[in-house]
Amino acid sequence: MSGALSLTAYDLWKTYGDEAVVQGISFTLAPGEIVGLLGPNGAGKTTTVGMLFGTVIPTKGFVQFGPWQLPGQGQLARAQMGIVTQEDNLDPDFTVFDNLTHFAHHYRITGAAARQRAGELLALVNLEHRADAQVDDLSGGMKRRLVLARALLNEPKIVFLDEPTTGLDPDARQDFWRLVQHLKANGCGILLTTHYMDEAQRLCDRLLLLQAGKVIDEGTPADLVARVIGREVAEVEGVGAERLKALADRHGAWYRAFGGGHLVTLPDGEPEAVWSQIEAYHPSRLLRRPANLEDVFLRLTGSVLE
Repeated sequence: MSGALSLTAYDLWKTYGDEAVVQGISFTLAPGEIVGLLGPNGAGKTTTVGMLFGTVIPTKGFVQFGPWQLPGQGQLARAQMGIVTQEDNLDPDFTVFDNLTHFAHHYRITGAAARQRAGELLALVNLEHRADAQVDDLSGGMKRRLVLARALLNEPKIVFLDEPTTGLDPDARQDFWRLVQHLKANGCGILLTTHYMDEAQRLCDRLLLLQAGKVIDEGTPADLVARVIGREVAEVEGVGAERLKALADRHGAWYRAFGGGHLVTLPDGEPEAVWSQIEAYHPSRLLRRPANLEDVFLRLTGSVLE
């Protein structure tokens, strides 16, 4: 992508009164990279996005985006950025097409240029057949695709996606994922906040795991799973916690209450030994499966994402 720009966050803090909702976040987002911010509600994801986009003033720290520093040069920086917020905030008084041409004025794109750009983007997000529809007549998935099209009017170098697929059905989520992968392939840097683990695992090159405003771990999805959990886990029901604790202690495994039973890691060095001993306890339910990001988050935070 010509004119590609990197974004770097330097020690970002945000406090409200005595509460620090973001604490010392630093990372770089490169062109053509998808970085995910993963965490429960209240972890500081949306506040972080606001500071990166320049609409929330950090208490401490700053953001460097190409030649611009935020918050000081936010207006110049945002001319090269796009954002999809959690709310659709589309204008119900305009048609689908007019939502784009009207918003294009913010970037001084007017007249024939605005109409051409709107047409290109509706084709990209597969909404050209709904160009004359009213916003209120669109499905949830269509609205999210229209918000993404609007975020791309200025051909941004960086796009922020703040929980973009919340509430969408599986097909609509898959459609949105394809659009995100198209942007990445064209060199756009993308910051994604999500509480969907499958979304994070599918889309993100790197993840920052947030809890209480702090980055508690980071890495590629595969690296985090391998390093924090290992290859496989067992879901066990009907076996007492004392037995599982003793088993875990003997083999250097990790176990944790999970659903109606427990989760036990099968250590990479001796998975069969641990598995066979669990089987010998004759659990009422037993499942062996590959480890995933849900397990990582459970181990690092003690809770599952809602």
